[in-house]
Amino acid sequence: MEGELWVRNILLTCFIYCGPFFLTFSALNTVAIAYRSTAALPFGTIVIIIIIWGLVTIPLTVFGGIAGKNNRADFKAPCRTNKYPREIPQLPWYRSTVPQMIMAGFLPFSAIYVELYYIFASVWGHKVYIIWSILFIVYIILIIVTAFITIALTYFQLAVEDHQWWWRSFLCGGSTGLFVYGYCFYYYFARSDMSGFMQTAFFFGYMACVCFGFFLMLGTIGWRASLLFVRHIYKAIKCE
Repeated sequence: MEGELWVRNILLTCFIYCGPFFLTFSALNTVAIAYRSTAALPFGTIVIIIIIWGLVTIPLTVFGGIAGKNNRADFKAPCRTNKYPREIPQLPWYRSTVPQMIMAGFLPFSAIYVELYYIFASVWGHKVYIIWSILFIVYIILIIVTAFITIALTYFQLAVEDHQWWWRSFLCGGSTGLFVYGYCFYYYFARSDMSGFMQTAFFFGYMACVCFGFFLMLGTIGWRASLLFVRHIYKAIKCE
């Protein structure tokens, strides 16, 4: 999309998930050490993981980013564009980012709500999850619903002459992760038997990392689907 801050994007790719995850893990591992729990990893193991991340993950990400920049094709708009961006009219409050994120996240979350209980009971409880085919189907439904609801909101946004759709589509697509994290509070207080500072910290800390990963993944799906949709509809425009 003719972006020029490719160095910043490579660094964001390296740190935007691993950075918060490492900080959360460090805090939770400190709690586990304080409680003398077997969940605490030894210092040597942590150093080995950091070395692998620094010597393998970061160099490969930088190499891939440089290769992608050097081999990318020129950006071609599907139709004739204006040199200067058009002024966006004043819009009502319900067409702003936060209300649209709420609308975009509720429908995909409602599609996976029932399955979430069994997943949580397996990960944080004593039940064994065995219905992997249903889990795969629910995952596909989640992706499809996220893509379609983001496309619909992008269309409504363009219909009111708001052309800045790219970050909005990412935030709307990823908003399901916020709903899943909200469900964590319901599960912890209403469905689980967990108590104590350590269990609370581990549950909400690691679930924050999982939901953040969901946010990035579904946000990428929403943006990619919206990009394909925008290219398709504007490609049909015939400019004389």
